[in-house]
Amino acid sequence: MNKLYLTLMAFAMSAAASAQTWIWYPGDYEIWLGNKMNNRRTERGAFFPPFWKTDTHYPVVEFSTKIDLAADEEVEIASEGKFNIKLDGKLQFGMPSKFRLPAGKHSLNIKVWNQNTPPAIFVSGKTVKSGSDWKVTYEDKEWIDESGKASDTSATVYMPAGCWNFNSAEEKPSEFSLSRKPMDAVQKKSAKDGMLFDFGKETFGYLTLKNVEGNGTVSIYYGESPEEALDTEHCETLDKISYTASEITDLAVNDATARKPEYTLGNSKAFRYVYVVADNGMKVGDVGMDYEFSKVDYRGSFKCSDDELNNIWNVGAYTMHLTTREFFIDGIKRDRWVWSGDAVQSYLMNYYLFFDSETVKRTTWQLRGKDPVTSHINTIMDYTFYWFVGIYDYYMYTGDKEFVKQIYPRMQSLMEYVMGRTNKNGMVEGMTGDWVFVDWADGYLDKKGELSFEQVLFCRSLQTMALCADLAGEKADAEKFSKLAVSLKAKLMPAFWNEEKKALVHNRVNGSQSYAVTRYSNMFSVFFDYFTDEQKQQIKKSVLLNNNILGITTPYMRFYELEALCQLGEHDNVMKEMKNYWGGMLKEGATSFWEKYNPTEKGTQHLEMYGRPYGKSLCHAWGASPIYLLGKYYLGVRPTKPGYEEYVVEPHLGGLKWIEGDVPTPNGCIHVYMDKKVVKVKSGEGKGTIIVKTKNGKKIVSVPAGEEVSVKL
Repeated sequence: MNKLYLTLMAFAMSAAASAQTWIWYPGDYEIWLGNKMNNRRTERGAFFPPFWKTDTHYPVVEFSTKIDLAADEEVEIASEGKFNIKLDGKLQFGMPSKFRLPAGKHSLNIKVWNQNTPPAIFVSGKTVKSGSDWKVTYEDKEWIDESGKASDTSATVYMPAGCWNFNSAEEKPSEFSLSRKPMDAVQKKSAKDGMLFDFGKETFGYLTLKNVEGNGTVSIYYGESPEEALDTEHCETLDKISYTASEITDLAVNDATARKPEYTLGNSKAFRYVYVVADNGMKVGDVGMDYEFSKVDYRGSFKCSDDELNNIWNVGAYTMHLTTREFFIDGIKRDRWVWSGDAVQSYLMNYYLFFDSETVKRTTWQLRGKDPVTSHINTIMDYTFYWFVGIYDYYMYTGDKEFVKQIYPRMQSLMEYVMGRTNKNGMVEGMTGDWVFVDWADGYLDKKGELSFEQVLFCRSLQTMALCADLAGEKADAEKFSKLAVSLKAKLMPAFWNEEKKALVHNRVNGSQSYAVTRYSNMFSVFFDYFTDEQKQQIKKSVLLNNNILGITTPYMRFYELEALCQLGEHDNVMKEMKNYWGGMLKEGATSFWEKYNPTEKGTQHLEMYGRPYGKSLCHAWGASPIYLLGKYYLGVRPTKPGYEEYVVEPHLGGLKWIEGDVPTPNGCIHVYMDKKVVKVKSGEGKGTIIVKTKNGKKIVSVPAGEEVSVKL
């Protein structure tokens, strides 16, 4: 990373900070946009909304700023909603698109009402510009008494304004959409009663029907596999389009438009194969699509001496790209929802691939929703704890204190909800309305009583609360949550450790340990550093490398299992497992990674899930975990202070001849090369430390910013 690049980056960041942008109440736009995302799901043409509480934006928001002008200044104002202006507490006439501010010190307030989309403003002047330094509130608590005196507004809670990247008056936030580009099928052939179109790999977008002749109905059956597309009775998604002489109607939503040679459907779908069947007397000339995608940059990279592993990285990156949309979603075919357990893994993969902080923040806001809290996030207890853990990770990778301060009030109220559901032991267990998930397991998972896994996540969440409270300046909270975390951590071993089994047992019911041991709490306790070094080695043998313990068949939990093994020095074994597990999916023809993979299944068994023949998602965010594992444990890069102020590079070949890649950081990247003779590291920022094993023992070498350092092995 050269000095010119860093100078340009600093200039760009400075310019971005001073540039005007659309602003709104923090979290409101993200919640509104998330509602659009979560309510696009369909099942066989039927609308399928989420089953958890849906929040919405505040319809009235006040935006305010303090100004000190050397001379009069005219500002341009754009608004999403009706608005008024107050200057120094006095209402101004109308809703002007231009407004002159007099010289001197003033208070500027703009209040916006919009029932349909989040109230937002864009203010552009020579020095007065809307941005994240503005304050917003949804209630100003100002009233006028009988004497005409205005009330004291000191009880009003103001927040820093929310914003994203809408940096001109014409870029209205409510009109945002992902990018599109046209794509054609790579193959088509006659099949049964119609034509089967193959787009070559898993994809996502809007189907286009071209040059349809005749009147009647065109039925469209989508599939991630040819079997699914051709099974008209059981495929997960389908559409039906009616043609008359003058109109085209999407029958799923009763949306009619004038007939034209090309018609692109209004609802996006995930597919590789499309089976198109037209009524008798009709003919479909061709089929194409508008591929829809998020404009994210591939800042991370990985390549090595093993072609299969290179392919695993590339397919993992493509899987992440497909599931990175307005938010990080679970899978593109079935749910298309924002799930916290999926999202927290996407965040980690993102830090080693895109380093797209904005999508992390949007997803965090959307998942949290509004107060009052009436259930766990996505109704799942563990998913609430993942939400907290995700904020801890975000701060470590980005160093973004301002986001932590902004989100902290919603952390407080969510943790209050959790604390209100603890038992007499200060632990959590499933209550009415709680979904205790843990994992999709090919075997019985007892969900009764106090699960050791949930307590481990709860403890990490309390530690996160203590950290974030301190950053938010809430010292009393920081002390309180720190004590709670220490107290709960001290209870884990007495409550769940079984000395005979050398492991944490799965659960405790009515104060009695169960006999079962599962991998979940044990592997999380490894990388949360809740075990002693001796216990970690015991866990490796008694649980993680023990085939008698219930195995993991989801990439979701395989992610964490392999992370724990990497932390225990099992890089060679993890490398073999990555090649067997993800390489196994590639051998089955995967072009993106799946929701679940069991190597013992054959043929169409790989497509089944939830009691449905094609219920499994063949493009699922949590399937892309090699991106994270290869970046953190083989290239070996991880931050040790927030925002890569300090970082470690501890690379491992894992049996390969050589590895090379880039790990993105907030303002640059760290490049790593390693073979059997040398390690080379080059970084543009932060204070780095290389840790490697050489012939003469462990070597520790510093990496100054902007320099390349080589270490002979």
